Amino acid sequence: MNFLSKIIRQRVRQRAENRCEYCLSYQEYIMGRLQIDHIQPLAKGGIDTEDNLCLACELCNQYKWTQTESLDSESGKTVSLFNPRQQQWKEHFYWSTDGTEIVALTACGRATVKALRLNNRLAVTVRKNWVQAGWHPPS
Repeated sequence: MNFLSKIIRQRVRQRAENRCEYCLSYQEYIMGRLQIDHIQPLAKGGIDTEDNLCLACELCNQYKWTQTESLDSESGKTVSLFNPRQQQWKEHFYWSTDGTEIVALTACGRATVKALRLNNRLAVTVRKNWVQAGWHPPS
């Protein structure tokens, strides 16, 4: 089992502004604690350095698991998943007009939306409530 220091965990949370770096859900809106994700999983040779760590909600982390790439639905090619340490979210995704779905702009974005099921029924339903409350989409 891997153990990250409290300081590293705090820095990862601060850098992510206490929200999932894949779906942008804020810690204060979800019922589980955001988790530290290894972008390059330990099972695939990843290491415990801050540039390989990001903050993820349980759903995103569960769907990502050990995936680092997936198929782009348009080209049919295998592409790398979104890497929050090396890429900017808004270059690969944007929010649908109603603020409930993450729309992909790139092959990487499409593969990530599909692999992490960023628009699964639960996520979209919860986001609808967040939109009604004025909490979503994040800026």
